[in-house]
Amino acid sequence: MDRGKTMESLPADLIREIFSRLPSKSVARFRTLSKHWASMLRSPDFTKLFLTRSSSRPRLLFAVERYRCNEWQFFSTPQSQNRYEKSAHLDFHSKFSGDVSQYICSYASGLIYFPAVRIVDTDTILICNPITGMYVGLPEIMKGRRSRGFLVFDPIDKQFKALDHQFILTLGSGELKWRSNDIPCPLYERCSSTQGICINGVLYYLAKTLLAETHFGLTFLIVRVDVRSEEFKFIDAARFNDRLEDPTRLSLVNCMGKLGVTNCKCVKAGGKRTVELSMSVLEDVEKLEWVKYVYTLPENEVLGSSKFSVAGVTGTGDIVLCMKYTCKPYYVFYFNPEKNTLQSVEIQGFGAKLEEVENRGEVFAYVDYVEDLSVNDAKQLKSSISHVKSRCFCCQKLAV
Repeated sequence: MDRGKTMESLPADLIREIFSRLPSKSVARFRTLSKHWASMLRSPDFTKLFLTRSSSRPRLLFAVERYRCNEWQFFSTPQSQNRYEKSAHLDFHSKFSGDVSQYICSYASGLIYFPAVRIVDTDTILICNPITGMYVGLPEIMKGRRSRGFLVFDPIDKQFKALDHQFILTLGSGELKWRSNDIPCPLYERCSSTQGICINGVLYYLAKTLLAETHFGLTFLIVRVDVRSEEFKFIDAARFNDRLEDPTRLSLVNCMGKLGVTNCKCVKAGGKRTVELSMSVLEDVEKLEWVKYVYTLPENEVLGSSKFSVAGVTGTGDIVLCMKYTCKPYYVFYFNPEKNTLQSVEIQGFGAKLEEVENRGEVFAYVDYVEDLSVNDAKQLKSSISHVKSRCFCCQKLAV
């Protein structure tokens, strides 16, 4: 029996509903079967339906940097939607090799930006789709200047942009070319150890500028960039500094559509170690009104004895913490502030044993990842033939 013809005999609405529940890689394979399938599965209506279904099953996306291998690996796992869930499986997607600069990657709407990757003795600014493995190399900003930038997304014009201080490159606009933003802004430097966060078309990231009258000659600020208008504004971040903590340890998160600034530290409660998590939320961006929340997380032996980082806040309000390095067992923690509950989920198949330090990789995690066919089709990554555009090395099975 010809399964393709059997499927084609079904009502079109039913076919679209079936395929909208499959992974994007399966959809990509079915597109190659016939012109009929390609037309149906590339239609705007199906793309919209697929995104709706995908949004109902968000995932955690992991980018893992393995220093000793000069390699990045990309994985994902279903985001917990069940309070009683104890474990989850891990899916491998793609990887690539190449020296990466000291400035860590940034993430925006399904794509990851690497400020500098050494490929064949050449430093390349790289934008990668971790699910499909497709990437595009961007031109130098100017000779001798290394990128310290971010990838951002404008949800109104559906446009990706690369932003590096006052230099901007728009993807999908023909020739890939950096241009200077003429809007004046003070001299500052991005903090290399922190990631930015793009929220509803606005980029926020931590930076520092030299001012002699401030503590240690530095003042910290949060840079706010409107992606569409390309206007810069600055928020004083000195409120997050104290005598014991460095602002570069802060995490910027999307807290239900508002900027959240989190900080964690281990504390002793009742003779046992636990975690204190503070989060300041920018409730009014014009008046710069902040509301601070401080939580003492329920006791957890693994969390209290591990290095971890805040991955973000889910659309349902859970604060997600992830172990900072791959290991076995590897855990993700979901803290619900309203119910004061802490859920530990073991990610199976992730990492070497705890004692195998040399095989570890640093983990960067992103919450609420959804598969978007319009991004997977890489239409925003169009480049002239003179630019690097190829597939990241992918494999069927990867031992980590």
